[in-house]
Amino acid sequence: MALIAARILGSNSRLAVPLRRWRWPAYSSASAAVAESESTEVKDYADYRRSLYGQITHKALLVDAVGTLVLPSQPMAQIYRTIGEKYGVAYSEEEILYRYRTAYSQPWGKSRLRYVNDGRPFWQYIVSYSTGCSDPQYFEELYNYYMTDKAWHLNDPGAEEVFRALRKSGVKLAVVSNFDTRLRPLLRALNCDSWFDAVAVSAEVAAEKPNPTIFLKACELLDVKPEEAVHVGDDRRNDIWGARDAGCDAWLWGSDVHSFKEVAQRIGIQV
Repeated sequence: MALIAARILGSNSRLAVPLRRWRWPAYSSASAAVAESESTEVKDYADYRRSLYGQITHKALLVDAVGTLVLPSQPMAQIYRTIGEKYGVAYSEEEILYRYRTAYSQPWGKSRLRYVNDGRPFWQYIVSYSTGCSDPQYFEELYNYYMTDKAWHLNDPGAEEVFRALRKSGVKLAVVSNFDTRLRPLLRALNCDSWFDAVAVSAEVAAEKPNPTIFLKACELLDVKPEEAVHVGDDRRNDIWGARDAGCDAWLWGSDVHSFKEVAQRIGIQV
């Protein structure tokens, strides 16, 4: 269900403007030009960080949840349709997907945050709009499904070995996610909650990525400075720009890194 803003004032606020200038360039239709442009941008950003902080060792790894650590096991529209059939949902998967995207993209008028506490009001609206069904039993079944290991699976099968090696080497780990309070029981259901020293959930922090507040909270929980942490996520705006605004390093999953073993190697830990 989930493919789950004020700036922080103080010593880190001066970094917001300089770090935001290192964003990704416009993309050319030629893949070679894109690759060269991205490579140059990464090098320039690395040089820029060194000019600010010198050769800082990464003492902490922040990890995005959906799209990086975990993935949905079945397409959302398929699940909405399959579970909804016994409740009278008649929309096709294509219609559900279209309506879901429409609803999800609209401003959530009841709060500046989509996910507040358990996120039920937001998701009730999304489910009802997407499927045309307001049956409370249907919503509860769907809502609870997305808190189980049937709904999600780990993105990288080698993640556990890597995370244990990182922690053994002294690197602190945290999940940083735009999600509601179901994230913690979900991590337990996937048997990966023990891998992490902290979890920063937007519904609890009251700030959603790309707001730097959530990254700063993760660093606070880990007792590290933002410049000592690197965040890995699959969304340029939410993960890369947001983490950099907080003063953290940031690597784009699927572009800068493609596995957690590669993440560990870039940190300097061999697995």
